[in-house]
Amino acid sequence: MRIVIIEDEKPAARLLKRKIEALGYTIQQQLSSVEEGLDWFGKNEHPDLIFVDIQLSDGLSFEIFESITIQSAVIFTTAYDEYALKAFKLNSVDYLLKPIDEHELEMALLKFKSRYEKKYVDVELMKNLLKRQNKERYTVKVGNTLKIIESDYIQCFYSANKISYLSTLEGRNYFLDDTLDTLESECDNKKFFRVNRQFIININAVKEISIYTNSRLKITLQNFKEEEIIVSREKVAAFKNWIS
Repeated sequence: MRIVIIEDEKPAARLLKRKIEALGYTIQQQLSSVEEGLDWFGKNEHPDLIFVDIQLSDGLSFEIFESITIQSAVIFTTAYDEYALKAFKLNSVDYLLKPIDEHELEMALLKFKSRYEKKYVDVELMKNLLKRQNKERYTVKVGNTLKIIESDYIQCFYSANKISYLSTLEGRNYFLDDTLDTLESECDNKKFFRVNRQFIININAVKEISIYTNSRLKITLQNFKEEEIIVSREKVAAFKNWIS
C-alpha cells in the first residue's frame, strides 16, 4: 500500500512516519507544503492513502484538493478541530487531532483497510505481524561464539552512539546489528514496548514506575544502570494502556 505524508513540521512528520511504520506500513513520499503537494500530485501516480496536515506553511491543504482531483483516500491530521466538517466533505477516511494517539492511528488505518479490503491485501504487514509473533530468541556474538538469548531473559533493547544493544535481566549488554525500528517490528508487542526513541522495554523487567517532569514517566528496570529511562510525553497514554 502506498502512503504519502503532507506535513510542514519536520518533527511531527518524522513522528508520524515512525508510528505508521511501527504498524507495518511503508511511506512512499513526504511532502511539506501546498506548493510541493500540487507539484508532486501533478507529476506522479496518486497513492492509496494520504496523511495530510490541514494548516501548512503556505496555506491550507484543502487548496491541493480544490486544484487537483485526488484519487487517494485521505486522513487529515491537525491540532485544531475547526475544519472537521470541510474535511469530511472530501474523500476523508478519518480526522486525527494532534498529538496523534497510536491507538487512534491504528484504528484509522484499519478503517481505511476495511473500506477497501477487497482491493488491498497488505502482504508486508502480514509478514511483519507473523515475524512479531514468532520472534522469541535473539542471537548475539560473544567473542568468537554465538549466544542465544530467549526474549523472556531480555530486560530491554536500547541504542547508544548509533549502536543497538540487548540488555539481559542479569545486566549483561550485547551488541546487535539491527536498528531499534527493526527490533520493535519483530518483538512481541504484548511483552515489549518502545517508550522513546532510545529504549524498548520488557514489561516483566519493570521494577518501578514513577512520575517524572513534564507529564512524563520514569521507568526503573530490575538490573539496568546505564542511564535513566523516560517515557516520552507522546508515548505516556499508550504506555498506560499497555501496562493495564
